[in-house]
Amino acid sequence: MQWLLLVVIIPYIYFLLKVYISLSGIKPWIPSSEPNINVSLIVPCRNNADEILHLLAALAEQDYNKDLFEIVVVDDNSTDDIISAISHFDCFDNLRLIKNSGHGKKEALLTGVRAVSGDLIITTDADCTPKPGWIKTVASFYSDNKSDLIICPVTLESKPGFFQRFQELEFLSLQGVTAGTAAAGSPVMCNGSNLAFKRTVFLEHSVNLRYDIPSGDDIFLLQSIIKKSGTKISWLESKGAIMTTSLCNDLPSFIRQRKRWISKAGSYNVKLPVVMALATLMTALLQLSLLFTAAFMSEVIPVLVASFLLKSIPDFLILKNTTKRYGSAFLMKWFLPAQIVYPFYITAVLISLGFPLTMNRSVNKTYMEGKGNRIN
Repeated sequence: MQWLLLVVIIPYIYFLLKVYISLSGIKPWIPSSEPNINVSLIVPCRNNADEILHLLAALAEQDYNKDLFEIVVVDDNSTDDIISAISHFDCFDNLRLIKNSGHGKKEALLTGVRAVSGDLIITTDADCTPKPGWIKTVASFYSDNKSDLIICPVTLESKPGFFQRFQELEFLSLQGVTAGTAAAGSPVMCNGSNLAFKRTVFLEHSVNLRYDIPSGDDIFLLQSIIKKSGTKISWLESKGAIMTTSLCNDLPSFIRQRKRWISKAGSYNVKLPVVMALATLMTALLQLSLLFTAAFMSEVIPVLVASFLLKSIPDFLILKNTTKRYGSAFLMKWFLPAQIVYPFYITAVLISLGFPLTMNRSVNKTYMEGKGNRIN
């Protein structure tokens, strides 16, 4: 009878194998023309005076025509000396620092988009580092495809140690799902650290960013665009478009970050990411339940081993594909220990959230109507 418990894993395997099949068909994008697109790069910033120095240094090395792009740093009510940090780059004719007209990253993005005039908007964060051809690659892709939203690749900085490698592997698995679902035409995730869109598209959908929730500017924008027919969302597969972001320095900050990611899931208005998240959650909880049960009932051990193997197959395939595409195949030697740790990590995040399985998914209509003036 206990073998019937493995039915719980079937949705997880189904979704992940579909992702892998889609990933297997992705080919690197090669530009066919020299872009001539006006690009506005927006960087929301709150108390990131130290980090933004590295970002701006990397942006100074971009090989895109300086007359065709601008950098707008939006100060989200920082208490550090962001003005002094920006002044180190006063040689930039295309760099501006503006104040957020409200509070929070979503308001900062809206402030930035309203202040620029570029045909294409690219967003990133202060703790990120692009390659020299980053802007040119994204602009070239947009020039060839005219997508409403371009989902670009993000990787974590590489550091030694199991905690750091676990973060890299988990992040790459998320990137695999991001790329696979987007390439299949059903995107479930994106990352605001490396996202591009038409200015008019953002302004049209900005009302749906859920300003009552602190995070999720990227996901709520994606879901709003998905729900409008006729829009085009693309995945950009190119090493030149990769953005590198920083690791969490310690376990508490890592758990807090994941809590932010998971806590907004109850407000999603698109079914697929919710179903995939639930399938992942149920699989992790099943594995943990079987593990504790096996400590008292030896007959459950074969079921536990089977659940571990069944879950590991699609995980391995996706990570094998993604680490190879990003030149990080060496991380696969950490796959087995990361698989063992994963259900404990998921459970720890859920406990810290108080198991929000009954989160309210309804939209506060009064609040959203009150934000209607954000569109213009």
